[in-house]
Amino acid sequence: MDAHLRALEQKSVYWLREAKARFRNVAVLWSMGKDSTCMLQLCRRAFFGRVPFPAIHIDSGHDFPETYAFRETVSREWKVELLVAPAEDRVDSISGTAEGLNKAEALRGILEQRGFDALVVSIRRDEHGIRAKERYFSPRDSAFRWDFRNQPPEVFHYGTDLPGASHVRVHPLLDWTELDVWEYTKASGIPVHPLYFARNGRRYRSLGYPTATMPIPSKAATLDQIIEELGGTELEERSGRALDKEKEYVMQRLRELGYM
Repeated sequence: MDAHLRALEQKSVYWLREAKARFRNVAVLWSMGKDSTCMLQLCRRAFFGRVPFPAIHIDSGHDFPETYAFRETVSREWKVELLVAPAEDRVDSISGTAEGLNKAEALRGILEQRGFDALVVSIRRDEHGIRAKERYFSPRDSAFRWDFRNQPPEVFHYGTDLPGASHVRVHPLLDWTELDVWEYTKASGIPVHPLYFARNGRRYRSLGYPTATMPIPSKAATLDQIIEELGGTELEERSGRALDKEKEYVMQRLRELGYM
């Protein structure tokens, strides 16, 4: 592993350990995608080979069969405590997809049911403009909302106190890029969801529900080929996702209401 990846790993490990020390009841979101599986590996690095808190999968019941198979294999091999939060398979009026408010509602339900006060989420600043406004420790108010205009300061890697929050989102991957995630995945031997690899000239670059995500043209059938492909593409990472949700004002509205 090169010095750049090692530095990213150490910074993420710091925030994970800080979260575990500061909060009473932590969980981590796991979609089986590359970023959240990378996050599980970072948890294992931070806590001596184990994920010390539950992993939540928000599930409409209509995900890819490969996603469920991957979930069962990795959770068994890594001894992950898996919690499934059922989400209503419903298109909402804001996103126009079945990957919007229904997921936020399912997440809110399981957080309240289990009393989680911190949630580790695998977003990156380079994914979307509104996600670039996040902090490493980002509070949600008593109504589960995010006030992106009035966020707490973070100076010299210190997260300030966050009184009155319903829970706090923890974002250890904020400084990572898509390429960083893939290079770390290769260097660390992290399992990869099979739909990321090209079959018949197409692969998924970003994974969501089958009704809201599409494969892109690609011949990248190995990790090395994915990394090489990213070095020469101008295609946006989430170009295969439902477009109306990716307009910035739509994502902003969703995230204000609790979306990831």
